[in-house]
Amino acid sequence: MSRPRIGVVTFPGSLDDADARRAVRLAGGEPVALWHGDHDLHGVDAIVLPGGFSYGDYLRAGAIAARAPIMSDIRDAADKGMPVLGICNGFQMLVEAHLLPGGLIRNAHQQFIRRDQRLSVENADTAWTSGFEAGQEIVIPLKNGDGGYIADDETLDRIEGEGQVAFRYVGVNPNGSLRDIAGVTNARGNVVGLMPHPEHAVEPGFGPDTSVAMRSGEDGRVFFASAIAAVLQNA
Repeated sequence: MSRPRIGVVTFPGSLDDADARRAVRLAGGEPVALWHGDHDLHGVDAIVLPGGFSYGDYLRAGAIAARAPIMSDIRDAADKGMPVLGICNGFQMLVEAHLLPGGLIRNAHQQFIRRDQRLSVENADTAWTSGFEAGQEIVIPLKNGDGGYIADDETLDRIEGEGQVAFRYVGVNPNGSLRDIAGVTNARGNVVGLMPHPEHAVEPGFGPDTSVAMRSGEDGRVFFASAIAAVLQNA
């Protein structure tokens, strides 16, 4: 099989779509630009919904984008097992589209935050996390204003019990997310969403990862390499 093709969808207000395509390329995949208004996935093997402020975050963050034409095709592909990753605004789209449980609301302190964030990998058995080990601590850049993860107690207990918590904040809970949840997966493990931005931690020196600045390193590249490995394994 040739290099797996990973589509990155651009919405009005997307900011990190080019970064996500670059991350795919650095991980060894072929990035494919997809457009929110199309009903065509162009034969991709996996999909990334990138960060940004789709439609200006009007109504609710991700709510309008979740109803874009391409999302019906993504929903069908996800139901058939295609790996789908939602990053920040993309995570918001996935919960609004009911591809992931829970919801995301304004940060507890009502301020936009940006920081290098320590995470614990809670589930290393998904299409996007198989390159990690369960319990591994990683550092991924975080930047959001509506990153507080919420769900009712019954849903929280269920996703905890069924291993659907993919990532948890370590050291600091930056946005008031319930139970320190930073990312979740669907039951099948092919759809993952998280608030931090792995596409910004894929290359030495661009994290940045020096001793005098933020130290993102390359932990983010593992997300994309994991999906590529999953596609090749199932080819």
